[in-house]
This record gives sequence, C-alpha cells and structure tokens, in this order.
Amino acid sequence: MATPISLDFLTSTLREIHHLRDAAAVLSWDQETYMPQGGGAIRAEQLATLQTLAHNQFVSPEVESLLGTFLDIETGTILPTHLASLDESSQALLRETWRDFSRAKKLPSTFVNELERECSLAQQVWAEARKTNDFQRFLPNLERMVSLKRKEAEYLGYTDSPYNALLDTYEPGSTVAQLRPLFAELRTHLIRLLDQIRNSPVQPNTTLLTQSFDTTKQVEFGRQVLKQMGYDFQRGRLDLSAHPFTTSFHPTDSRVTTRVFEKDLPSCLFSCIHEGGHALYEQGLPAQHYGTALGEAISLGIHESQSRLWENAVGRSRAFWQYWYPKLQDTFPAQLGAVPADEFYVAINRVTPSFIRVEADELTYNLHIMVRFEIELDVIEGQVYVDDLPELWNAKMEEYFGITPTSDAEGVLQDVHWSFGAFGYFPTYTLGNLYAAMLFHQAKTDIPDLTKHIGEGNFLPLKTWLNDRVHRWGRHYSANDLIQRVTGQTLTSAPFIQDLEEKFGHLYQFPTT
Repeated sequence: MATPISLDFLTSTLREIHHLRDAAAVLSWDQETYMPQGGGAIRAEQLATLQTLAHNQFVSPEVESLLGTFLDIETGTILPTHLASLDESSQALLRETWRDFSRAKKLPSTFVNELERECSLAQQVWAEARKTNDFQRFLPNLERMVSLKRKEAEYLGYTDSPYNALLDTYEPGSTVAQLRPLFAELRTHLIRLLDQIRNSPVQPNTTLLTQSFDTTKQVEFGRQVLKQMGYDFQRGRLDLSAHPFTTSFHPTDSRVTTRVFEKDLPSCLFSCIHEGGHALYEQGLPAQHYGTALGEAISLGIHESQSRLWENAVGRSRAFWQYWYPKLQDTFPAQLGAVPADEFYVAINRVTPSFIRVEADELTYNLHIMVRFEIELDVIEGQVYVDDLPELWNAKMEEYFGITPTSDAEGVLQDVHWSFGAFGYFPTYTLGNLYAAMLFHQAKTDIPDLTKHIGEGNFLPLKTWLNDRVHRWGRHYSANDLIQRVTGQTLTSAPFIQDLEEKFGHLYQFPTT
C-alpha cells in the first residue's frame, strides 16, 4: 500500500496567501459600509497593493515548485508516481489549485495592480453617478473597465468568445454556446407566463407593502429571520450598504448587508433572507480547508442557488408566512394588523414588470438577467460602444418588459457589478435559480416533512441538509458533478418552470400546462 503524500507545505502556503486576500476583503467591506467618502483614493491604493502582493505570491516559483512536486505544471495532470498515494480530496485540491494557478500565471502583476485600482475607484464613482443619475460621470471609468476586461480575456485565452474567459471565472466550464439555448428556452416560458398573468383578472393589492414602516424595526425583523434560519451572529454581522452583499473571510467571519426603505417593506426583508442564504453557505464551508480550494464555494451559480432557495422557495412560500406573518403583524400592527394573511401572501408574490433587478419578482427576475447578459456579451465582443449602453438598456427593457426606465439610475446605473469588473457574473444568477429549484425539489424528497418544519419556523432540517449535501464539499466537485450527485440530474430548467407554473397558476387563476 502506497504511503499517503502530505500536502501540508502547499496548504500552509496557500493559507498565508489567503490572509492577504482576506485583508483586502475586509477593506472592501469597509469601503461599502463605513469608510468615509474622503478615503476613496487611498483605499484604492491599499487594495491594489494587497491584491498585487497576493497575486505575486500565488504565481511565485515557490508555489509552482510545490505544485510541480505532484503534477505536470503545464497540463495539470497528476504525476503517475503520486496518483496512487493521493486520495480523492487531495486530487481535487491539486486540480482546483492548478486551475487557479494556471489562470493567475497568465495575468501580469502590473495588470492585476491596474485592474484592482480601477475596480476600487470605479465603484466609488459609480455610487455617486447612481445617486446623481449621471451616466456620463461613470462613463470614463466604465470604458477603462471594459478595456481592462477585454485585455484580461486576451491574457487568459479563450475559445469562440472573449466572454467565455470571463464567464469561466465565475462559473467554471460554462460557455456562451451553452447559455444561449438554455436561456432561450427559459425566456419562452417566462414570457408566456408573464402574458398569462397580465391577462389575469387577479391583480394583487401591493399598496399594503408601501405604507410607512419604521426602518429600525424592519432591520430588526430581518435580523430575527436570519437568526432563525441558522445564521450565526457570533460568526457574522448585519450592516447597511447601498447594494446588499455578503462577504466572508473565514467560516467564523461571514458578514451580510441589507438596505432599507421606509415605504418598501419587502426590500429589506428579502435582501436579508437572500444574503443570509449566501452567508449560510460561507459559514458551512469546511474550516479545516480554509485558504484552499476545498474551503471555497464551487461557483457563483451554486452560491446563488443558496440565496435564491432561501429567498424564494422558502421566504416566499405559504408555509414560511404561516409562521412569520403573525410576528410581522405584531411588529407593524397599525399597517398590517387588519390585513388577512392570504392578501399579504399574494402581495409579496405579485408579478409585475419593474425596473430594478434586486426588487424584481420571482418570475421576471431572470428577464433582468438576460438583458444584462446580452448587453455585456455585446460589449466585451465589441459589438456595441460603451456610451450607447443607456439607450441599448432602455430598448431591451421595452422589448422584454414593455416598460422604459425614466432615468439611468433605474436603468443602466442600477447594478454595481460592472464598476468592479464583474463581467460574466450576471448569468450565474439565473443558473442559481435553476440549481435552487433542483435542490429544493430534492430536499423535499429527502425530508418528507420539510413543508411542515418550515411552517413551524424550524429551518434546521433544511440547513443541515444543505450543509451536508452542498456546503461541506467546497470545490471538491464541479457544479455539474455536485448537482448530479445530489439530484441525479444534470442542469435543467424543468423544475424551476414547473414551480412557477404551479405557484402563479394558482395565485393568478390560469390553467397550467
């Protein structure tokens, strides 16, 4: 029997590098939450320095030598002399580390420094441009960012489209050729359902959600829901930011933010649940593998599956509100005390075309993603000019939703993603919705009383199931492999479409197929 080979030198080196990235992540979190406005310029320098140091250490001869001990550094193939001595987890660690290393090695440190600096500066300019509805203010930064991302794609190399190189950063293995037919099929069903809903005599009263709701009480209610979901506040915190997000430095320190509006009750609550789903994933990752690929999330699509599962499959379910609605009524008795539970349930599940993605309903949300996917694909491929984006954005909103934004703040400027260079990120939101439906269907099969548990406010069975089936594996498996292991199926939109048809067919009283 072969003696197991130790990867301790490699993993300890990777952890040290990860400390630098965590330090940068803390600074980024602070930039989005508490940093004074005047600190923006120096923060960009600090982040650029830390990320460049981390990059240089990761692609150093030392790491290359450590990897080369176990595998062919050019191909990533594990050396035959070591194959029998490496268990499945060790092989997965080497495979994923080599993937990251081979990609990072292609990016010059001067480029990493320039990109990180621009990301930090552009985010700050975007925030001001959105606040003042001034796309022209953000345009120079966006043009530089697009140029940098095209350059990144060239450095990384790609087949068919430069967008594939960027998409692979967030959803390894996905390509434009795979997404186009998947999204086209989904779009057909979404538009059909949206037409049926528009023609339905049932039109929910949503004014009950736009009354005046004390913002402090809203945040506190969101905190209670997060705690009940299993989010550990000893290992996390809840803060406010312009755009809700989750950031994690270790399973013992995973933080969420929300935003709150006095006359928009669902906004704070559902962003808390959504970000809580992300944070539960981060808190559920194996701490013993911190700093390595086995201690990281598989992909952003899988990450998004966790947030959308909690937000939609759980948070917008009748069972969830069976438990939580009386508590919400107690929190806001003047606004909701006389509102029947059924009326509230229909209101929070209303479907209507809207301008803002993060406030979109469960059905139209994916049409928002398709708008962004098509635009950024054309931008990266050089099919459109950056300064034409407001007009292009509005045209696609009219085409898909039948509405046109009245300002860039509710149009092309609404999302933070392009300001920090996250081109290729948006498709993972739709992939997350599809994965979430597949996972929740399986969870209901494996936990026969799941709906009853949720109706009693007991989320532990679901959290434990997700910890065991998804979280604990880190990047041990690819997204496709994990989904197939858990559900027995490859990626499909069928469960998601089935859920939409059943739910909204019932709410809006139209026949389902």
